[in-house]
Amino acid sequence: MADEELEEELEEDLRDPDEDDEEGDDDGGSGKKRLLIVVAAVLVLILGGVAAAYFTGLLQPVIDMLSGGEQTEMVDGEETQIISGDAVFFDLQEMLVNLNTGGRKAVYLKIRVSLELENGDDITKIEEMMPRIVDNFQIYLRELRVEDLKGSAGMYRLREELLKRVNVAVAPAKVNDVLFKEMLVQ
Repeated sequence: MADEELEEELEEDLRDPDEDDEEGDDDGGSGKKRLLIVVAAVLVLILGGVAAAYFTGLLQPVIDMLSGGEQTEMVDGEETQIISGDAVFFDLQEMLVNLNTGGRKAVYLKIRVSLELENGDDITKIEEMMPRIVDNFQIYLRELRVEDLKGSAGMYRLREELLKRVNVAVAPAKVNDVLFKEMLVQ
């Protein structure tokens, strides 16, 4: 009985592919459906790959190239100013402050930040108000404890406080963000 089944399977395999089976369709609709499913699957994979590349930033160089590129210009002065596209970055001087330790051994914070400005015209306003900005930063930083700077939540709170203080000092100019270039607690 097993031999008969093997013979039938071999005969089916050797049969002419143009012959119709009992299970086959008469008009070839199944082939068209398969082709449509394969094409749809390939399109979904391609679109998914492009979306993944876009959201991970892998397409950013291609987008910059197609849109004319990002113009970057370095200007050196007392503070370094980097102008790129719409954003303008202004580096503040390095600050060294002692933290509030409650009478224990002195702990120092060394910090370098860069300010992201809304436009390049605000650079002169920032330079004019630099003593006030440094004073606001120094007063706030001296009251911090080491525990206040621990973890990403501490860094986030510090960034938000510095941003709030610099915007108060330079109003009506607008600072979009405070970026940490270096931060050392010793």
